[in-house]
Amino acid sequence: LLITSIEDDDPVIFLEPKRLYNGPFDGYHDRPVIPWSKHPLSEVPEGHYKVPLGRAAIRRPGSAVTVLAYGTMVHVALAAARDFNIDAEVIDLRSLVPLDLDTIITSVKKTGRCAVVHEATLTSGFGAELCSLVQKHAFYYLESPIERIAGYDTPYPHAQEWAYFPGPDRIGHALSRVLEG
Repeated sequence: LLITSIEDDDPVIFLEPKRLYNGPFDGYHDRPVIPWSKHPLSEVPEGHYKVPLGRAAIRRPGSAVTVLAYGTMVHVALAAARDFNIDAEVIDLRSLVPLDLDTIITSVKKTGRCAVVHEATLTSGFGAELCSLVQKHAFYYLESPIERIAGYDTPYPHAQEWAYFPGPDRIGHALSRVLEG
């Protein structure tokens, strides 16, 4: 994505989570538990390659619920789906504008359920926009309300950041509520 952003003729704001520099997070620890070199997402093509903007990636196929996430929360959502044994399709949005609405809506139509996970506060976070788009384009396919799992509506607490961010337990319980309908 960085190469694509640099080579794009239009203005691009590129944000990356610092916490992912040394490896993926599982949401249970305050630092990566394995280095990127041993993680399945570490495999990259040889030579110059680009990941297109506006193209999401399905990180875990599933049929019970669609989980939309980006950045650090992708790895935490994967841990939650694994630990709670939920057949969740976890979609890594990778870019927010442009947004891969086709992948999102196709998945929601398949699963009939949707949860949005992000680090921002619940109020005014990007998750609200994602929920709005899913409601607009896949309302009649939804079997339960969309669930938002986000940071709390408080100032960001540096000393207690792991209590603030959604963790696997909070995500797993929210996904269970979505499945109960």
